[in-house]
Amino acid sequence: MNRKKIVWMIISLILAGFSIFAVVSQSKTFSVDMFYNDIVNAKIGWIICAVISMTGFIIFEGLAIHCIVKGIMGEVRKRDCYLYSASDIYFSAITPSATGGQPASAYFMMKDGIPGPIVTVTLILNLVMYTLALITIGVVSLILRPSVLLGFGVLSKIFIFAGLIVIVALGCFFVLLLKKERIVYNFADKAIKLGGRLHLVRHVDRKLEKLHKTMGDYQEAVKIAHGKTDMLVKAFVFNVLQRVSIMAVTVFVFLAVGGSPSNIIHIWAVQSYTTIGSNCVPIPGAMGVADYLLIDGLETIPEIASPANLELFSRSLSFYCLIILSALVTLVGYIAQRRRLKKKR
Repeated sequence: MNRKKIVWMIISLILAGFSIFAVVSQSKTFSVDMFYNDIVNAKIGWIICAVISMTGFIIFEGLAIHCIVKGIMGEVRKRDCYLYSASDIYFSAITPSATGGQPASAYFMMKDGIPGPIVTVTLILNLVMYTLALITIGVVSLILRPSVLLGFGVLSKIFIFAGLIVIVALGCFFVLLLKKERIVYNFADKAIKLGGRLHLVRHVDRKLEKLHKTMGDYQEAVKIAHGKTDMLVKAFVFNVLQRVSIMAVTVFVFLAVGGSPSNIIHIWAVQSYTTIGSNCVPIPGAMGVADYLLIDGLETIPEIASPANLELFSRSLSFYCLIILSALVTLVGYIAQRRRLKKKR
C-alpha cells in the first residue's frame, strides 16, 4: 500500500505540473506580469480570509467526524479528528476517485482504538452528509443564479450534469449501506464464495466467519446511529460549512485582486458548479478538469480581465496549499500517534 501511495503521489505531482502548464500555456487570458501584479498588490486582509477559509476545510470535516464518533461511542479528542480529516483530504487528493482518503482516515481511527464497525459507520455517515451538502449547495446556486449554469460551455455542462448524477447515485448507495445492510452482506458473501470457486480467495470458511462477525458488529453500530437526529443534523451542518469554506477561497481571492462585491454570488455559483462537475472524473484531485471548469465559468464575468490568472491564484490556495497543509498535519499526527502508542506499551 505504501508503494502504491508513493506512486500515486508522484503521478499527482506530474498531473499538478501538467495542469499548471496547461493553464499557463493554453489560456489566452493568462499573463505572467498580471499574475505577478495580482499577487503583489492583493489586499492582504482578503488573502488572510482566504487562508483561514482554506484551513476550515480540514477543521469542519474534523468536527463532523468528531460529532459522529462522539454520538455513537462517546468522547473522542477533537485534535485526533483533525488528523482523521487531514489524512482523508491528503490521500483523497493523490489517489484516483479519492479512493485512498477513507482507508487512510480509517487507519488512524483504528490505531486510536476506535472499533472497526464504528469506523465504517462513521465514514459512511460522513460521506452521506458530504454528498447531501454538495447537493444542497448546488440547489442553492441553481436557485440564486440559474443563468450562471447556462453560461458554461457545452463540455463543461456535460461535466456538471455527469457530476450531479454521480453525486446523487453515491448518496443513494451510501443510504442503502445504512438502511439495507443485509444487501451488502449478501453481496460480500457471494463474492467470497465465487472467489473461492475461482481459486482467487483462500480460506473461504474463515473469511465467511469473519464477515459474519464483522457484519454483526456493523449492524449494532448502525442501530446505535439510528435515531440520533441531532448528531446527523450537526454532521450535515459541519459538512455544509466545510464545502462553503473551501468555495469561499475563490470569492476572497476575487475580492483581494479588486473584484466588485456585486459579483460575489456569481463567483460563488461558478465555484459551486465547478465542484459538482469535477466530481465525475477519476483523476486525483480532479486536476485539469477543475481548472478547465473554473476558467470556463469565470470567463462569463466581464469584469475579470484574466480568468486564468484568478483561477491559478485561487486554486493555488484552495487546492495546492491545502494539500501541503494536510500532508504536514498527517505527518505530525502520524509521528505523535506512534509516540503515544509506544508510551502505552
